[in-house]
Amino acid sequence: MGLLDHVFEYFPFSNPKKKKKKRKPIQTVNIKVKMDCDGCERKVKNAVSSMKGAKSVEVDRKQSKVTVTGKVDAKKVLKEVQSTGKKAEIWPYVPYNLVAYPYATQAYDKKAPSGFVRNAPQALSDPKSEEEKLMLMFSDENPHACSIM
Repeated sequence: MGLLDHVFEYFPFSNPKKKKKKRKPIQTVNIKVKMDCDGCERKVKNAVSSMKGAKSVEVDRKQSKVTVTGKVDAKKVLKEVQSTGKKAEIWPYVPYNLVAYPYATQAYDKKAPSGFVRNAPQALSDPKSEEEKLMLMFSDENPHACSIM
């Protein structure tokens, strides 16, 4: 044991030989799982709650949604749910009010829970964008449009 190792033991400096592990941040993972009965719900909940790092598990059978909070990875949670034999995917929906055009063919989904639409790139532009404002300024439908037109 060298002199520097001896000094590092007594002072709060970090030892260059020891590497610190990165801590996983606490995050919330939402998974869409097809569940038909209480048995399916229990099976999925037990599988996910036994994972290392999972702090809380909430199952909502009506929305077909499993919410896992803790120091977990989304891909590992998805893999664990799929190991139960259930069809699962990462939660594909966003709240209805966050989408510019919720009834566009890419976003609208009949199977989505109420208040949600599919998270899809919008074919139509955002109504608050600069391009949309300029187009509206010279539109025939705008009564306050440029009088030169």
